[in-house]
Amino acid sequence: MAARRKLTTRRREAITPETMLRVAIYTRRSTDDEHQPYTIEAQTQKLAAYVDSQPGWQITARFTDDASGATLDRPGLTNALTAARAGRFDLLLVYRLDRFSRRIRDLATLMDDLDAAGVHFRSATEPFDTASPAGRLFVQMLGAFAEFEREVIIDRVINGMERKAAKGEWTHGPRPYGYTVDQITHRLVPHPDEQHVVSEIFDLYGGTRLGTRAIAARLNEHGKRTRAGKPWSGHTIARMLTNRLYLGEVGFRDVTAEQAHPPLVDEDLFDKCQAILEARGEAHSQRAASNSDYDLTGRITCPQCGRKYIGTSATGKLRRYRYYTCFTRARYGATGCDAARIDADLLDTAITDALIGFFANTDLIIEAVAMERSLRAEGSHRHHAELDTITGQITTTEAAIDRYLTAFENGTLDERTCGRRVNDLTVKLDQLKTRHDELRQLCHDLPQLPSPTAIEQLRQDLAHVLRHGTPGQRKAVIETRVSGQNVCLLRGS
Repeated sequence: MAARRKLTTRRREAITPETMLRVAIYTRRSTDDEHQPYTIEAQTQKLAAYVDSQPGWQITARFTDDASGATLDRPGLTNALTAARAGRFDLLLVYRLDRFSRRIRDLATLMDDLDAAGVHFRSATEPFDTASPAGRLFVQMLGAFAEFEREVIIDRVINGMERKAAKGEWTHGPRPYGYTVDQITHRLVPHPDEQHVVSEIFDLYGGTRLGTRAIAARLNEHGKRTRAGKPWSGHTIARMLTNRLYLGEVGFRDVTAEQAHPPLVDEDLFDKCQAILEARGEAHSQRAASNSDYDLTGRITCPQCGRKYIGTSATGKLRRYRYYTCFTRARYGATGCDAARIDADLLDTAITDALIGFFANTDLIIEAVAMERSLRAEGSHRHHAELDTITGQITTTEAAIDRYLTAFENGTLDERTCGRRVNDLTVKLDQLKTRHDELRQLCHDLPQLPSPTAIEQLRQDLAHVLRHGTPGQRKAVIETRVSGQNVCLLRGS
């Protein structure tokens, strides 16, 4: 530290009007350059003219960036600091302070780095010089005001967006597919042509059970394009299927307004699509590409990384080869995950034969149903006892709600306390009623023993669907009868 302080002092003492001052200029173009009055070329010209007007100054280095000033991760800035530490210049010159940094914390860090290197900092258009304590203080004050103004603007924008969302107005910039924005009310209204495509997408996925990529291919074949005029993709379809905007909701951050605009999808169909997305492993981080040619998409779990297997293919000289491949490997290659691929034709056939063969063993099925019936019957008395307890708790909770409401009507309880307690009791009552319904079903819905004839008919119907049904029908059977855990057969392969 002593050596650095000595070096810093030596450099500053060497900077006098009689000696040459080595100057490095730094220019930056903002990411929103259309709103900036000076381009990098204009900044460079003005800085060069400013240096020429100062006796003994000479430009020895130039650094530039085309990036936001809200971050320090800029190549030109990094090179400038490296050169400063190497002693390549004595003063760093910028056109304006906001070209250097827009954050007071970052500005303080940069000032410390330059000061430790013995390098001064100056703006060509603002009256300060970090060679003096007053100049350094002035820089800090300018930076503080600049950051304060920036944060105030951000808060105003956020508050304005939240107010618009609370009123059901559209707040997210470009219109979403399927809607237009009313210029007077600022609310979404259905697009006369696109709204029918949105309905078709949800119907195909939730009703026909086509996969996301199959739906995209179908739309592209019919000449349909996205709002941006691009072909549809499975990823775009999946994002639309999870967007509650199509239920008539508008939201921004923690603010959500229901019935803000006409919905394009009813809630039952939307919920059905979410259940299929979850079953196929297409939801959240476990999203897997769904293709109608692959019955087990989203059913197989990779033993290496835990992601789902999706359908992939390769075209050879004689035919097209179908595989189930780990999602990570399909996206990032074998370096991302080296789990083995599976021959899709062989696995689909094996699963089909196993399902049909299972229903051929009528004795095993009848025995399994009888065991389930026996286990439920044994636990029936426990369920009845719990049901009686739950029924009593429901009665007690309803009576408590009535007492609080009566006290409020009589003026013996304030509105805030009453509202809080009634809200808590209502939540508890809903939970009790849900459990009550579950127990009633367990007590009364004992499985009936199937006849051998019924099992055989089921086997025949199942075989017909799996071998001759549509891709959507096959997928429906697989998703209801094959667990993802039961297809995790890859660890030993």
